[in-house]
Amino acid sequence: MDVRRAAERYPGGDPAAGIESRHAFSFGPHYDPDNLRFGAMIACNEERLAPGAGFDEHPHSHTEIVTWVVEGELTHRDSTGHETRVRAGDVQRLSSAGGVRHVERNDAGTPLTFIQTWLAPLTPGGDPSYEIVHGIADSTPYAVPEAGALLHVRRLGVGERTAVPDAAYVYVHVVRGEVLLGGAELGAGDAARITGAEGVEAAGVKAAEVLMWEMAG
Repeated sequence: MDVRRAAERYPGGDPAAGIESRHAFSFGPHYDPDNLRFGAMIACNEERLAPGAGFDEHPHSHTEIVTWVVEGELTHRDSTGHETRVRAGDVQRLSSAGGVRHVERNDAGTPLTFIQTWLAPLTPGGDPSYEIVHGIADSTPYAVPEAGALLHVRRLGVGERTAVPDAAYVYVHVVRGEVLLGGAELGAGDAARITGAEGVEAAGVKAAEVLMWEMAG
């Protein structure tokens, strides 16, 4: 198990424009050849957008993009005609496939924080697609078959325990609160990369929300 602390993330974005980013993997100018991916995961970015700030239209291809809003409301528009508002508890997935363009903005009057994960598809190309699941229930897996991955959302009270999926690769990200994971205490923004996970448990130290990515080898 490899624990990465929130403070270790690479800083990015454009603070003067109201965009603050923290990258868990090699990203943009922060190139690290030893931190390019973990399983299917090639990026896990924490994005903070001030009211009125956002990312203008930009392209993606050959990437499965999954977004989890921590607080606030994200406005999404893409070149296939989708326009949605993504709120806390919603799972949004944009399969960029052969190519798509989109806009991400904070059009609300309050700050926005979201976690965005990029996964490499098993087979590149194809047609782009979009999906949003509103208010996903606790312990309900969300499948991204294009990348051979499952997202598990866990909300733990103090002392509550949950099993970590047994898998070749598991990425655990603490959204809020504190958890004890395999003997290590993780707080908000901390993450753990577990290879060959088997019999691992997470327990709530403080009320917590945790994202667990289960990925095949």
